[in-house]
Amino acid sequence: MRFLRRSESSDQAGQTAVESPAGTDAAETEDEGATRSRPHTTPGKGRATPKRRDAEGRRRGPAPPPPRTQREAAKLARATRPSKDERRAKALERRKRMDAGDDRVLLPRDRGKVRAYVRDIVDSRPHVIGLFLPLAALVLVAALIQNPVIQQYVTLFTFLMLIVMVVEGTLLGMQVLKKARAKFPDEEIKGLGTGWYAFSRATQPRRMRVPKPRVKRGDTV
Repeated sequence: MRFLRRSESSDQAGQTAVESPAGTDAAETEDEGATRSRPHTTPGKGRATPKRRDAEGRRRGPAPPPPRTQREAAKLARATRPSKDERRAKALERRKRMDAGDDRVLLPRDRGKVRAYVRDIVDSRPHVIGLFLPLAALVLVAALIQNPVIQQYVTLFTFLMLIVMVVEGTLLGMQVLKKARAKFPDEEIKGLGTGWYAFSRATQPRRMRVPKPRVKRGDTV
């Protein structure tokens, strides 16, 4: 019963006809196959890509072992410490910023707009309290001079000056506190701390005050 079977040649011809019904379709199929078979290439960098572990090793390097003795720790600290010129430059820069009143480098007691206002009030006029350091130097010189008469007069003068300084310091503290609370009603201003800050500022000579005065004597604050 061989005549009932389809020949293999006819099957292959039919399959070919189904897959490529026209010449154009066959050409497109060949082009698509060539495109799929062609590898995708990118322009080269001119050097080989390093491995990840090699790149990380060059970037970080091996971690140094921790010091095991006090001598090794001191040696490591000296090796990593900035040079003398660098430390001096940083100190000068910090000093300039402190003199200018930069809150980022000021001491906690000097920070804030309230303390800046208190400094302006103190710096706006001279004070008898500013003679505190010269008075202390006078007492030291009188103690070195073994003369009872001079020591007696110096002691009396020092006592009177201390009374004047205490009275002036008390009045200055009260005045500064009143003005600060009137200017900054929303701020919590402590009386004792603010008064003592004004008193200690006034006892320092004008050239030695840190931060430097922003106002001149006689200015209205």
